[in-house]
Amino acid sequence: MTSTPGTPGAPSSPEEPDAAAAARAPVPPGTGWPGDVATAATPVAHNATEVRELAAGAPTLLELVARQSVCRACPRLVDWREEVARVRRRSFATEQYWGRPIPGWGDDEPEIVIVGLAPAAHGGNRTGRVFTGDRSGDFLFASLYRCGLADSPVSVTAGDGQRLRHTRMAAAVRCAPPANKPTPGERDTCAPWLAEELRRIAPSARVLICLGGFAWQALWPVLRATGYVLPSRRPPFGHGAEAELLPPPGSDARPVLLLGCYHPSQQNTFTGRITPDMLDAIFRRARAYAGLDTTA
Repeated sequence: MTSTPGTPGAPSSPEEPDAAAAARAPVPPGTGWPGDVATAATPVAHNATEVRELAAGAPTLLELVARQSVCRACPRLVDWREEVARVRRRSFATEQYWGRPIPGWGDDEPEIVIVGLAPAAHGGNRTGRVFTGDRSGDFLFASLYRCGLADSPVSVTAGDGQRLRHTRMAAAVRCAPPANKPTPGERDTCAPWLAEELRRIAPSARVLICLGGFAWQALWPVLRATGYVLPSRRPPFGHGAEAELLPPPGSDARPVLLLGCYHPSQQNTFTGRITPDMLDAIFRRARAYAGLDTTA
């Protein structure tokens, strides 16, 4: 996404009252944040091996989501997301930030899956929900609403009543990265969370939409790990790029359509590289391939 840290407010100090200091810390699991399904007992991954083990061992999709949301496997990303939550952007100085990894959310049996790069520092890292609370999300949800895939044209906070229809969202990297640039190692460490999520929803999934070139590149090894049969030649990323993938042999999943879409970043939307009509066309194509009716 596009948000980067802005002018910081005053960080907490040793003399800051306990309540104020707590409000500047990441949200502890199980303390009532809307949509938070983790608890103090949710197991935490501290390295790549533990990510793989905890992802594969999650008994349910809900537990997988909980484990995603407390991961601490990438020290640079943990430090950054928590520092942003403490310092904050001036315009959000009075708000508590989520400050944890952003799990997948939306329909548990989706026909359409949207994959982005990573949470925005002052968007998802603040709200606890990917593409919520930033300009990219404003552009994206307006299109989803027009295309019958979301209940509301706006998404402001994790508790705003927004609901995705037939659709699920996830990020290739679950933590907000410095300068919006996760390293290849961070991408690979995080990949099992996405691979396992795709494996759990494979029976219903028909379309995978990659928002941006990074998501497109990151998704191919994840799809291979999930068991999908990939084409012998990988198509280059582009807006409207397509590839039909066969399901894992012996599974009850169906073929899926991989769709490329320019990322709705401020730079892309302001310059007209992607327009509302262009984004709507992607979601209409997804609906048609998935066999969804035109009225949702």
